[in-house]
Amino acid sequence: MSKKYIRAKEVAQYLGIGLSTVWLYAKQGKLHPKKISDRVTVFEVSELDALFNSEVEV
Repeated sequence: MSKKYIRAKEVAQYLGIGLSTVWLYAKQGKLHPKKISDRVTVFEVSELDALFNSEVEV
């Protein structure tokens, strides 16, 4: 993936999980969202890759 940051819906597609699971992982501290405005939150792709590659259980 060439983007550095992606939105929650793209994270769900990228990891093959549901959108609600993305927010659950953020709440649990597995993902660290970055709020860039009132209505826009993004996630760092390199962090997603590290999570996906390091953990067997996501």
